[in-house]
Amino acid sequence: MALLTARDLSLGYDSRIIVSGLNFTVSSGDYLCIVGENGSGKTTLMKTLLGLKKPAGGQILAGDGLKANEIGYLPQQTVTQKDFPASVREIVLSGCQGRSKKRPFYSRDEKKLAEKNMDRMGIIPLARRCYRELSGGQQQRVLLARALCATGKVLLLDEPVSGLDPKVTAEMYELIAQLNHEGITIIMISHDIGSAVQYASHILHIGDSVFFGSKDEYLESSAGKNFMMQQKGGDGNDR
Repeated sequence: MALLTARDLSLGYDSRIIVSGLNFTVSSGDYLCIVGENGSGKTTLMKTLLGLKKPAGGQILAGDGLKANEIGYLPQQTVTQKDFPASVREIVLSGCQGRSKKRPFYSRDEKKLAEKNMDRMGIIPLARRCYRELSGGQQQRVLLARALCATGKVLLLDEPVSGLDPKVTAEMYELIAQLNHEGITIIMISHDIGSAVQYASHILHIGDSVFFGSKDEYLESSAGKNFMMQQKGGDGNDR
């Protein structure tokens, strides 16, 4: 059964429709990469999947017992967020807030979960370090560990390698692929079409044309072929 299903979904902001007629499913274990032109609505779709924005039309259905607090989210970082004055352990633990609900403290199990996810991301030695003192790659590992504290099922990642150098980018993609191999469903926005088709099981392309299907189907489609040609120089962020 699908974890998430979009039916005739329309997206927009400022009373303007960006894209309409989106139909796709995300099943357990999938690695869905969302690609498209600048301004095509990739980040708007991510926020809609999270329930942070209402659809302009259509609906998103959760299945297979998926609850809203079982989705981990790694957003694009702002300059202010990169300068956040908290320790690595504090930030990772904050990912357990959905579990702790209104409790003013974290339980022993939540602290163990945070420790486990710091270990998965290789950041145990950084636990007492101030987040803003870390490199960009280290910060992304911290935020990924935080997102993992919120979920054992689905991770939503918005441009997780943006601004990272090639070596750290490759390491981050491998980390995400490993999490997928461990059974976590990945939904990722990426402007890096080369890596998207290397790691993804499915592609959702939105923009002037709309496509949803397997990676192999996308590579054979006109949308995929055209976008691959356009993206040789890469692109930037979108709404």
